Parts: sequence; structure tokens; C-alpha cells
Amino acid sequence: MAASLWLRGAASSLHYWSHRRWPATAGLPAVLSAPIESYVLKSVCSRSMASKTPVGFIGLGNMGNPMAKNLMKHGYPLIVYDVFPDACKEFQDTGEQVVSSPADVAEKADRIITMLPTSINTIEVYSGANGILKNVKKGSLLIDSSTIDPAVAKELAKEVEKMGAVFMDAPVSGGVGAARSGNLTFMVGGVEEEFAAAQELLGCMGSNVLYCGAVGTGQAAKICNNMLLAISMIGTAEAMNLGIRLGLDPKLLAKILNMSSGRCWSSDTYNPVPGVMDGVPSANNYQGGFGTTLMAKDLGLAQDSATNTKTPIFLGSLAHQIYRMMCAKGYSKKDFSSVFQFLREEETL
Repeated sequence: MAASLWLRGAASSLHYWSHRRWPATAGLPAVLSAPIESYVLKSVCSRSMASKTPVGFIGLGNMGNPMAKNLMKHGYPLIVYDVFPDACKEFQDTGEQVVSSPADVAEKADRIITMLPTSINTIEVYSGANGILKNVKKGSLLIDSSTIDPAVAKELAKEVEKMGAVFMDAPVSGGVGAARSGNLTFMVGGVEEEFAAAQELLGCMGSNVLYCGAVGTGQAAKICNNMLLAISMIGTAEAMNLGIRLGLDPKLLAKILNMSSGRCWSSDTYNPVPGVMDGVPSANNYQGGFGTTLMAKDLGLAQDSATNTKTPIFLGSLAHQIYRMMCAKGYSKKDFSSVFQFLREEETL
């Protein structure tokens, strides 16, 4: 099963850990086997009373780092692991327990959150030689906040269920800024009876925690959101670029857009034009934020899902092509709003 999961992940993910360095299904079977069902239902109550028992956190990149810190702020002791040991140092310095593998996390914690860049990384952390499933305890709650293929989330849920534990997918929206402020939006898929237990933890890191349905529906919601985000960012970049070419001041144009029907998150919160807003990647040479390569990855997931469901996504497919082209032309490590810079450079060719 691990091999088939890896192959599925390889088909829909880029093989690297690029989340790290930027400043930031239907699901489970309807009926569980009787012994597991009994144990899991009892664990709901026990976990809700577990309060400030240690929580495992795997993946301390630009998103995972501030998410884990918000759990600490709410009084949760952490047991942490990251493939890059340096990412764990500040947690070790503050007294949190650092371990050497995901399996070690599972041995010491029965509530674990993972935040990883791709399907392949997630499969390795759960099903690899030193993965969570090697030592997972019965009744454990495993929450994956990565953005991965919904089909991979469903397969992982099945493997986790065999071990007597519970898997929920809970990808996030809001970016690094929201991760730092604790205002992320979580889109949760899994057993509904476990939602309250997940919400206890996710509410420490986000202002919106929404139950979407069975395992995989959280990923479905996230993929749809990011496809729309990519399309709106490209549209905002094109509109701003055209207006500037027509002689409009970019700050004035942004102001007009943001009080008109063209307003969107990409224009009023994350404007891609340098000098229009402070505190966004465009004000810092497109460093930090959400990388172009990860956006291309997420659009690939949307494309795969659209193909599997025979759903037309004309603009989504074009956005995928644009972000893949950007990756090939040196924008892979820049924030995805650098599409504005890409358009400006393309017009000089």
C-alpha cells in the first residue's frame, strides 16, 4: 500500500521540501469494525478531556513554525520533528521535546499535526520506514494540514484506521501572516464525531475551523480555493500592469479597484505590485509568502481532480500553465504574486 501511495503522490506532487524556507473520499468507511469503533468513540471523550497533554507536530517550515508556536501560546507542550534539524532548534531552546523521526513523535503523543509540502512528503511521514504508522497508538488523532491529493488523504485514512487511529485532513488558507496571527482557516474532512477533538487544537491556530465532510473534502475545498486564488492573482497582475501602461498611478489604481467590483483578496490584501502595499512579498522582492512552485503544485492537483471528474477548468488550466512557465523561468522560489514581475518581463521580449 505504501508503494501505491508513493506512486499516486509522485503523479501529483513535486519532489522536494520547498515549504521550508519561505518566511513563510468519500473518506473513512461508514462502518468501522466493532472493536475499533468502540475504542475510537471512547477516545473522543478522553481526548476532549486531555486538555494540555503533549501534542506532536511534524513539519516546522514557514507555515508549521508559527502554527506550532500558537499551540505553545495556548499552553500545549510539543513533541516536534522536522527533516531539517535546524528548524527544531528554537523549539528545543524553549524547552519543547525534539525527536529524531515521525515514529518517535507517534510513540510519545496521541494527537499529532503534520504540515508538509507535498503528497510524497506526507506519505513518507506517515507510511515510511520511520513513519507515524510504525508506532501510532490506538485511538490517536492524526491531523494533516498539508495540501495534498484528496485521493492520497483517503488512502492514508484507510491505513490509519487499520491501526485503530483516526486521520483527518485539515488544510489551511490564509498564508504565513494568518499562521503567525492565529487567524488561519481550516477546512476539515473526516469522521464528524471527531471534529470537536480536532477543533480544540485547530482553534488555537485559526479563527475559522470548518467541517467539510468525509476525509478528502477538506483537500477538495483547499484545491478549489487555491485555483481561484491563482486565477484572481493573475487577473489582478494583468489589470494593474495594463493600468500602469495606460498611465495610471499604481496606488491610485489599486484604490479604485478596491472600492469597485473588481476588488478581491489579491488586490486589497496581497497586491502584487511593488510599492502599493507594505508587509507583503511584493514589497520585499517577492521573498516570503507562498511560493510559485507550491502554487504550481496545487494547480496540478486541481488539474488532476478536474480530469478525474471530467470537470472543465479553462482558466484553472491556463493558470497552471502560467505558473509552470514561471517555475521554468527562475521564479520557483519567489512568492506567487511575482506573476506581476513575470508579466512585466515578458512584455519586453
